[in-house]
Formats: sequence, C-alpha cells, structure tokens
Amino acid sequence: MGAGRGEPERHVRVKQRTSVLNMLRRLDKIRFRGHKRDDFLDLAESPNASDTECSDEIPLKVPRTSPRDSEELRDPAGPGTLIMATGVQDFNRTEFDRLNEIKGHLEIALLEKHFLQEELRKLREETNAEMLRQELDRERQRRMELEQKVQEVLKARTEEQMAQQPPKGQAQASNGAERRSQGLSSRLQKWFYERFGEYVEDFRFQPEENTVETEEPLSARRLTENMRRLKRGAKPVTNFVKNLSALSDWYSVYTSAIAFTVYMNAVWHGWAIPLFLFLAILRLSLNYLIARGWRIQWSIVPEVSEPVEPPKEDLTVSEKFQLVLDVAQKAQNLFGKMADILEKIKNLFMWVQPEITQKLYVALWAAFLASCFFPYRLVGLAVGLYAGIKFFLIDFIFKRCPRLRAKYDTPYIIWRSLPTDPQLKERSSAAVSRRLQTTSSRSYVPSAPAGLGKEEDAGRFHSTKKGNFHEIFNLTENERPLAVCENGWRCCLINRDRKMPTDYIRNGVLYVTENYLCFESSKSGSSKRNKVIKLVDITDIQKYKVLSVLPGSGMGIAVSTPSTQKPLVFGAMVHRDEAFETILSQYIKITSAAASGGDS
Repeated sequence: MGAGRGEPERHVRVKQRTSVLNMLRRLDKIRFRGHKRDDFLDLAESPNASDTECSDEIPLKVPRTSPRDSEELRDPAGPGTLIMATGVQDFNRTEFDRLNEIKGHLEIALLEKHFLQEELRKLREETNAEMLRQELDRERQRRMELEQKVQEVLKARTEEQMAQQPPKGQAQASNGAERRSQGLSSRLQKWFYERFGEYVEDFRFQPEENTVETEEPLSARRLTENMRRLKRGAKPVTNFVKNLSALSDWYSVYTSAIAFTVYMNAVWHGWAIPLFLFLAILRLSLNYLIARGWRIQWSIVPEVSEPVEPPKEDLTVSEKFQLVLDVAQKAQNLFGKMADILEKIKNLFMWVQPEITQKLYVALWAAFLASCFFPYRLVGLAVGLYAGIKFFLIDFIFKRCPRLRAKYDTPYIIWRSLPTDPQLKERSSAAVSRRLQTTSSRSYVPSAPAGLGKEEDAGRFHSTKKGNFHEIFNLTENERPLAVCENGWRCCLINRDRKMPTDYIRNGVLYVTENYLCFESSKSGSSKRNKVIKLVDITDIQKYKVLSVLPGSGMGIAVSTPSTQKPLVFGAMVHRDEAFETILSQYIKITSAAASGGDS
C-alpha cells in the first residue's frame, strides 16, 4: 500500500489501568501468603486486555506508521507479522495468568476467612464465652455497686465534716487533714483487701454441683477381692471381740483375774475413764512400734492362721461360677445378719412388741430419775460396778448354764424375742389366713346341706385365682388341695415330649389332692394348658436337678407316667422338699389303700 493513500486514523480501545491497580492494592491488604505486589510488572507497561474484561475504556490514538511499516502490517507474509503475532500472544498470556493469579488469591483469602470463622466458633463453644461474659457483667455490676456504696459513705462523711467546719483560720489545715485521712482510709481498705480478700471470697455461695458416681460392672475377680478386703479390714475388730469374749469366759484365769481386779479398783476410785484412755494410748503406742518393725504379738486367744490360697489365673467356667456363688453366699449371710440386727433395734424403739419396749421405757425412766436425784459420782460408781460384775461373773455363769440364762438373763431374752421384718410379715400372713379360715367356716357351715360334712363343704367352696378348684380341673366337688398346699407351690412345668417353646415350659401352681396331682397354668385361656395326673398312675417320682451347672441338689421333681415318654419335671420350686414329701406320702397312702382293697 502506498503512502499517498489517505489512511484513516485507527483507534483501539484499551483497559483503564487505575481500576486494576486499585484492585491489586486491596488484594495486598487481604492476602495472607505470597509475594509482594511490587514484584509484579507494572500494568502501565503491559499490553491491553480484551474489551469484555473491563467496561472503563478510553480511546487511544495510534501514531501513524510509515508506508513500509503499514505494508508490513497489512501483508501477512511480511517480516513484521510474526513479531506482531508473538507480541499479541504474550500480551494475552500474561494478562490471563495475572487474572488467574488474582482469582487464586481471592479464593485462598475466602477459604482462610471461612476456616478462621469456624475456629472462632469452636473456641467460643469450648470456652463458654457467653458464660464468661455474663460472669464479667455480674462482676462489673457488683464493682459498680461497691463503688456507689463507697461514694455514698464518702459523701456522708464529707457532709458530716461540712457540718462540723472549723474556724476560717484552720480551713487549710483541716483540708490537708481530710486529704490525709482519705488517703489513709484508701490505703487501709487496700491493705485489708490484700490481706483478707481471699478469705472473704471463700465464703461466697455457689450452686452445688451434683456429681454422679459411676458404678463398676459386675466382675467375679472384683467381687472376690472386695470380700477379701472386707475380711482383712474386719479382722482387728473380730480379734478385739474375741479377746473380750475370752476375758468374760475366763479362758485365761490369771489374765481375767488381773483384769477384773484392776477394773473394779479403777471404778471404786473413780478412775474408769482415765483407765480406758490409758488403754487407748497404750494400743496406739504398740501399733506405732509394730509399724516401725517391732514384733509384738499379744492376744488372749491364740490366732489361728488360715491358709491363704494363691489366686488362680486359669479357671474354668464352672470354677469361676462356683467361686462367684461362694462369695455371693458369704455376702448374703453377712448382709442378712446385719439386716437382722438393724431391724431388731428398729422394732425395739418402734413399739412393735409393746411388752418388750415397755421394759426399756421403765429402765430409761429409772435411769433419768436416778441421774436427777443422786450425784453423778454415785451413779457412775453403781453403773461401773454393775457392768464389771455382769461382764466378768454373771455372763460367765449364764454361758455355762444355758437353762439358767434362758430364764433370768433379761437382755438376752429381750434380744432373742425381738422380731425381724420377715418374721413380722410371716406372723401377719398367718394371722390373716387363720382369720379367713374362721370366717369362711362360720359363713359356710349354716348354708351346707344336711348330708354333707365340714370337709366336703370346704372342698366344695375352695377356689383358685381363676375360679372354683373342681371347675378348673373338672374334678368332683370333694376333691380339694391338702392343708399343706392350700395356696399351692409355684413352679414351672417342663414337658420334654413337646417341641414348641410355649408348650415346653409353663409357669403355674402345683396342688396335691387326695387322689390327684394338679398343675394350674398361669396363662389365661382354656383349661387345656392345665395338667391333672392321678396319683395311682404315677410309676416313678424322684427329686430332679434341672441344671447340672448350679450347685446343690436342685429344685425340681420328676414324675413319670405311662402316658408320657419322658418324665414331667416340675422345676424352679422353692419348697421342693416339702412338696416331694407330701406327694410321696400321699402316693404311698393311695397305693397302699388300693393294694389292701385288691387283697380284700
């Protein structure tokens, strides 16, 4: 193209640099990591961006080129074409890379902001910032109240001082004295708070925290170890009781005689309390010497060393089960004895048996009147002498003569006659049953027909929980349970001929009549679940142990009949021996009566 042609001026639109520079400066402020923005090239020297990336554009006039340059630009095959193309590509690449870098920094900043917000939220939740803020507000409120009170007190003092103003000549001296007094009072308050502020804070009321103790799971090893610890801990107490019993029984005549003489002399001269205190000090001194390594052993009763079995590590399942049962049996007996003692003491003071508590009541009144009218020295002498004679002489005679003790030992008689709670329940249930029997006999005898006796009438009206007895088992009216099993024995019937679980085991009550063995199922429904067995049809009856793993002889009775392939088992029966004796005696009675009738 020639130079003479009139070439119009070409205008291109470029991106304004100021907005991009401002954006980069803002990114420098929010960026956490990376190089400084000064390291990047100045955008004033960089090529333009595309028209779509920025809306703020200004026209920029391109200077005129020479004809040769214009021809080179127009001619795609010219030598300047490649240079221009590479420049455009570099321009596009650098601008795109910078935008991507800016975008990456923005994403990093947003992510770090999100993570910091999450950490701040977690820290607020963990440190209970709200509770601390509330506590801080309460402390501020308290401080403001204290400051207000201090100001009121100071104001009241200033008013009093103003009311008692000195003459004008002494005004300056009084102002200096007031300032010194205020400084002294502030220093005194500060000293008092530093000295006693900690103790005052200890008396601040705080809400009580309810702590729940975690219970340990049941463990055979832990249970046996606790029982051994209890036995070791109670050994000093049991040894002391044994020694006292040996003194009372005159196990060692010389020791008991010396103890009796020393005790009676101490009581006579009023030294009983110093004697007991001296014995306590002597015991602690001996314990100190024993703790220091001295071998001091003194006991009236010789100690019997029990063989200590080393704990076995490899125990079988049955041995572990037997060990747990032994420990449970010991714990049961120990808790039973402790419960008996506590229940007897409670029943003594609660007038459960008025004739026993009345003796204690009279004795307490007599002791009260004696303490009111007689001097304490005389009362203490009488009580001490009686205790010594009772412990050393009277108890020795009573232990050697049991019949004499049963007649004249009042404390022993009272203690033996005091009932426990289970004994009271048994007595009340027995009294209620006797009362029901008497009322039923009185109400049923007049309404009975003339031809029936009392036993037949009582059998007719005997009923179970579900109805009349003879209607439940489809028996005659004269069939009724024996007196020993009037309420029946609770048990479970195990029928091995059945395969279904519902028919295999049934819970219920077992009755014995004169001719039948009746089992009433506890499940409601038809009478098909009940079982009636004739005593004459029984071929074998014996005690049975359902689970061979459990110790003891078992709690079941096995009954064989011709109609069953396997014997019926009545298991889980608490009164198994009583039921077995009743069934066996009634069976022998029926079979002997049948044999005698056949012979005749």
